[in-house]
Amino acid sequence: MTTVAHLWRHPIKSHGREALEAVTLTAGESMPWDRHWAVEHEKSKFDHTNPQWAMCRNFMIGVVLPKLAGIWAKLDEATGEITLRHSALDDITFCPDDPDDVARFLGWVAPLSADASSKPTGLASAGRRGLTDSAYPSVSVMNLASHAAVSARLGGALETERWRGNVWLDGLSPWEEMEWTGREIRIGDARLIVREPIRRCKHTMANPITGKRDADTLEVLENTFGHQHFGMYCEVVGGGDIALGDTAEVL
Repeated sequence: MTTVAHLWRHPIKSHGREALEAVTLTAGESMPWDRHWAVEHEKSKFDHTNPQWAMCRNFMIGVVLPKLAGIWAKLDEATGEITLRHSALDDITFCPDDPDDVARFLGWVAPLSADASSKPTGLASAGRRGLTDSAYPSVSVMNLASHAAVSARLGGALETERWRGNVWLDGLSPWEEMEWTGREIRIGDARLIVREPIRRCKHTMANPITGKRDADTLEVLENTFGHQHFGMYCEVVGGGDIALGDTAEVL
């Protein structure tokens, strides 16, 4: 039996992750509050007068700044405030929709972005669309068995947080998810169409505790498994609740 082992959202793109016990998905949307905001830089072309999805190069991202991988997040949906923590910094709580608070956040994150050619300048949001890496609203689904296969090849424990997935499934065979493209899956009460595998970048090489690159995940994927994919992008076609322990199946 395949079950939901972990649920994660990432309120600010590349700037922290938050574990969940349950979530409600809506057809045609990404996971609620996942990549709801993204950090702009001096060369960003995000249009605040007409906020729409924009490619990741418009934002500060972990593939360029591995230190960002060490951020953890907690969103208070009632107040709209986010608390971020990093082992090298004091915690910060701020409201992403408050300009004064955004200025505090930019000061907080500056040491983690010091190596960037362009500096962080503000926060962007496309509302419920979510600024995912895919050009369509997506929910990413991961397989614990595939993760175990990568970990074994690396010769030690590897943190699942490196993959920045939304839904983690247990009870599958390694890489079984790679055969699901074009098929519909049911997870809890929600139904999703599996669109495509996720091609991975150097962000997965960074330790989610220290923010240092310490595992060559891309080399293992390419030279052991013949690709640089991990996890699947899915689109929600039938909304519903998903909770830890719920069952999942390919329809």
